[in-house]
Amino acid sequence: MKDCVFCKIVSGEFPCYKIYEDDYTLAFLDIAGDCYGHTLVVPKKHCQNILDCDGETLARVTATVQKVAQHFVKCGFEGVNVLNANGACAEQSVFHLHVHVIPRAPQDGIEAWPFKDKHDFDMQSVCDRLTMCK
Repeated sequence: MKDCVFCKIVSGEFPCYKIYEDDYTLAFLDIAGDCYGHTLVVPKKHCQNILDCDGETLARVTATVQKVAQHFVKCGFEGVNVLNANGACAEQSVFHLHVHVIPRAPQDGIEAWPFKDKHDFDMQSVCDRLTMCK
């Protein structure tokens, strides 16, 4: 896609700090610089998000996410956060599928789980709305 910044990174038109690359995916540092080692994993084939991505491409992205996460642990981190946003209302900012992999260490100060208040949802009605098991 000609106006997609991630497609331009994949094609080499825009530079990046590569962490990993194979025939189908690319992992590179997020230039936002908000967290040490914050990495984005993208498919080389353009798709907007997981909602329109074919299963094979999504599986390859997931495999690369796992490789990157395992590598971060080998580099001395104790864990990772894996984050993905799909659609504008979910705060997706670049409409090319991407998965954030953020290396984590104890007391690193990153708040990756913002939900602090418990809500009193009617769990049965939530399940009724969302179930695929009918």
